[in-house]
Amino acid sequence: MEDFRFYVPTDVRFGKNHLAELPEALAQFGKKVLFVYGGGSIKKSGLYQQVKEQLADFEVTELAGVEPNPKIESVRQGVELARSNDVDVILAVGGGSVIDAAKVISGSVFYDGDAWDVVKSGSWTGNALPLIDVLTLSATGTEMNRNAVISNMAINEKLGMNGKNFIPRVSFLDPSLTQSVSKWQTAAGASDILSHLFEQYFARVEQTDLQDHLAEAIMKTVITHGPIALNEPDNYNSRAELMWASSLALNGLENAGKPVGWTVHPIEHELSAFYDITHGIGLAIVTPRWMAYSLNEQTVAKFVKYGQNVWDITDKDDFEIAREAIRKTVEWYKQMDIPMTLPEVGIDESRLAEMSKAAVEHGGLAEGVFVPMLPADVEAVLQASLTEFEI
Repeated sequence: MEDFRFYVPTDVRFGKNHLAELPEALAQFGKKVLFVYGGGSIKKSGLYQQVKEQLADFEVTELAGVEPNPKIESVRQGVELARSNDVDVILAVGGGSVIDAAKVISGSVFYDGDAWDVVKSGSWTGNALPLIDVLTLSATGTEMNRNAVISNMAINEKLGMNGKNFIPRVSFLDPSLTQSVSKWQTAAGASDILSHLFEQYFARVEQTDLQDHLAEAIMKTVITHGPIALNEPDNYNSRAELMWASSLALNGLENAGKPVGWTVHPIEHELSAFYDITHGIGLAIVTPRWMAYSLNEQTVAKFVKYGQNVWDITDKDDFEIAREAIRKTVEWYKQMDIPMTLPEVGIDESRLAEMSKAAVEHGGLAEGVFVPMLPADVEAVLQASLTEFEI
């Protein structure tokens, strides 16, 4: 295990009965609030009105309509609103897209140029407005980390970045707020959580048993409770398990002291950048094809560990355990009613080469990852994603 620094100062308020604490959480930073949210879902659910009641004593400016795969245009609009209203604190109410947009707004307010420059920088080290969130979707883990992903559809780019001051100061995690989430978003969110764990788990680093066992435990939790939440939307316990799994999967615990390189996310980012598909669905489609590509004599031991500890597969030779684990992963995605080929989400082969080249360039896939990939390798994985999975 290598040296590391672990710093996650988020004040987590988990459960059903914390929303009344919102005024106290905000007031420590000031009275002028930029209230950021997405489409009409929080209004339909009644959450919008509940939040507005808690904001009665604050000066509130609203930024509505933040999109899934949040767009740079929403960030730019938020920056303008924050500056013109001299806001003290940002309140993001929604899923990962809303919170990611709010993060980049929080830093870009202090930048003289265009907000896209902040995204392209990859890491924002400057000041940021304090951020508080009320989470409505279990998926990205953004509620407890410094990461954000923003899309610029005008140039077909979707880029991840981070900022040391982007970490939310307070996160309100109420699992009941996710009970009205659609089956599609529930499945996509669970897939995203699982992918975060895969990206950190599959690494060629020895002597990181604790990190691996933490990841395996969270994987098993998502695998168990994802289908329950999908089929029993009001099951509070399963919603709670997924919500806490979302936070723990990407708050730095699994990769502390364990250098990792991400692969599937950079590939999916290109799918979203070109076709604006749902992030978690794209991850599910690409993941098993990437696993099949990555399985070889040098990597089989990690797949065996995954098969044995997550899927309880025993009494087979190493490669068969590995292949069976990948097959079970696909079966779980199907159990979650996730489409498993690219044409099902509107993607054909016409731009695969272009997206593959961009994935290697933006994601640094040629080195430092579990199995290095060149554009031809990525394209082969995407070609395999056009048809039903076989291994």
